[in-house]
Amino acid sequence: MTSTAKLDRTFSIAPMLDWTDRHYRYFARLMSANTLLYTEMVTTGAIIYGSGDYLAYNEEEHPLALQLGGSNPKDLAHCAKLAADRGYDEVNINVGCPSDRVQNGRFGACLMGEPELVAESVDAMKQVADIPITVKTRIGIDEQDSYEFLTRFVDVVSDKGCTDFTIHARKAWLQGLSPKENREIPPLDYDRVYQLKRDYPHLNISINGGVTSLEQAKAHLQHVDGVMVGREAYHNPYILSQVDQLLCHSDKPQLSREEVIELMLPYIERHIQQGGRLNHVTRHMIGLFQGLPGSRSWRRYLSENAHKTGAGIEVVRGAIALMNENAPT
Repeated sequence: MTSTAKLDRTFSIAPMLDWTDRHYRYFARLMSANTLLYTEMVTTGAIIYGSGDYLAYNEEEHPLALQLGGSNPKDLAHCAKLAADRGYDEVNINVGCPSDRVQNGRFGACLMGEPELVAESVDAMKQVADIPITVKTRIGIDEQDSYEFLTRFVDVVSDKGCTDFTIHARKAWLQGLSPKENREIPPLDYDRVYQLKRDYPHLNISINGGVTSLEQAKAHLQHVDGVMVGREAYHNPYILSQVDQLLCHSDKPQLSREEVIELMLPYIERHIQQGGRLNHVTRHMIGLFQGLPGSRSWRRYLSENAHKTGAGIEVVRGAIALMNENAPT
């Protein structure tokens, strides 16, 4: 995808640490061509000083956004340029994660309190990367949770050229709640995000938080430009198989779960041939049959066998056979 192409932000999958790795993204892309995929959050320090290749991905994953954690404009710009050079379609700045580790690095949700620094970072990144620079944030932090606080953040950051915001419709408590609790305890306020779109019609506003079905996504799209789904798209991944048809007006045929598995097998074989293990990939496929008869057999068989030394695609085929055997007729 070229840098001038407009990304379809109708539906996206949230960056989720330890979950949205390149294997999950390849798997997700098989089910939806239109969904915008995000990497796990990667820190600028890991990219600049780490020994691994934190920007590796499969070409099939496009459209693909890199989510960066950091607060040094120079480092963020350096990483944005690397990402653009590697072919990423977007770079997103994390201004939403509330974990202690993130705060100690002075990035994530605490940056909502420093909109000028975020704006400076956006500006620095846009100077060197000819791809969209976007921001994912919350509706507030701690006691700073007024609508005015949110709009001031958006005003300052958009003034430096950021036109795309994903808003998690909960505030973050920087002290006293774990990251998991921060995804569940602060109440959702969808109306505040809807109001933001009404007041900033020229900006692209996506909503995030608590969405568990495509029907809910469709309802949100009456008010905002895009919907970002997190845990549901991971634990119940087959919902992605209808995104293109229901939300993106595509006539692409929906794949069956069995067709998705057949398309994953060559990928799994390549991964194993390159020295990888079966469970690196299949751990993301555990929820494919969620809610269906026999799904427990599928999950159990993969969980018990995919990690074993020498395990290959025969384990996946065995899990399907067991599931079909145990499904009620």
